Amino acid sequence: MELRQLTYFVAVAEELSFSRAAARCFISQSAISHQVARLEHELGSKLIARSTRTVRLTDLGAQVLPLAQQMIRLESMIAATARTPGGRVRMAANMSFAQQSLAAIAKLRTEHLDVEIEFIIKSFDQRIDAVLGGDVDLALIRGGLERPGLAIEHLWVDDLVVAMSQRHPLAGAAEVGLAELGKYPLLLPSARDQVLLHNVIRDAFDRHGLDRPRQAPPLPVDHTATMELLNHPEEWTVLYERTPLAGIAFTRDTERALRVPVSAVVRAPSGQSEIVNDLIAALRSVRADLAGENDVAGPAM
Repeated sequence: MELRQLTYFVAVAEELSFSRAAARCFISQSAISHQVARLEHELGSKLIARSTRTVRLTDLGAQVLPLAQQMIRLESMIAATARTPGGRVRMAANMSFAQQSLAAIAKLRTEHLDVEIEFIIKSFDQRIDAVLGGDVDLALIRGGLERPGLAIEHLWVDDLVVAMSQRHPLAGAAEVGLAELGKYPLLLPSARDQVLLHNVIRDAFDRHGLDRPRQAPPLPVDHTATMELLNHPEEWTVLYERTPLAGIAFTRDTERALRVPVSAVVRAPSGQSEIVNDLIAALRSVRADLAGENDVAGPAM
């Protein structure tokens, strides 16, 4: 059994397509098919069920996949350790954390010139699994988390941005009260796809004794909220960050009730390396600097 065979198997299993897996691995489709077949021959059982229309994992393939993924991660960690004698720190997040993360990395690099610091884009579930599996040292998340083997380091609290069409009756106001917002339909993904935002808005209206806003039809996963706001100017939504867009107005709730905590997830028990602690401190520091700049600049509309 060779590591490249496991790599090709993982690519096919994740893509559920030999052609896409081949493109991802920069080899021919026949070559990747041959290597997966060799792996199956060595194991004495099929890992992937093929047909003219579909590719799916067998029961054994589903059991082997996480083990193969772990082997590949370990190989990557070994190679990275050999490349960086001073050490390596890997931080997982999504793109909404890019500004704070890259600023913190730049700050940390001035203190640890011999350390390689990586910023990796992953979905929420992938971030948590990567910390548990040791593939990353910390992950940035919004909201809370209770998971055996993990610890939470609180970083800061984000004020959510209220977004609406510039044709919305409330557009143009620097601040809008929850009671006024509640008169108009709220656009969000389904609760299954975005439970945090649903919980934050529900709790904010409940705490202030207000009726919850009427829900617009859930935002489809392949649609953007801002485009839907342009199509339905009576609706409003909340975003994690303010990105200037034509036709979209931004404001904040007067009560500052629409807020979410931001945390770093690390492996438990505590006692992570000095470099990881320094990275957490740098994240807090650059966030405070950015918040100060925004206070000076005032709200952008």
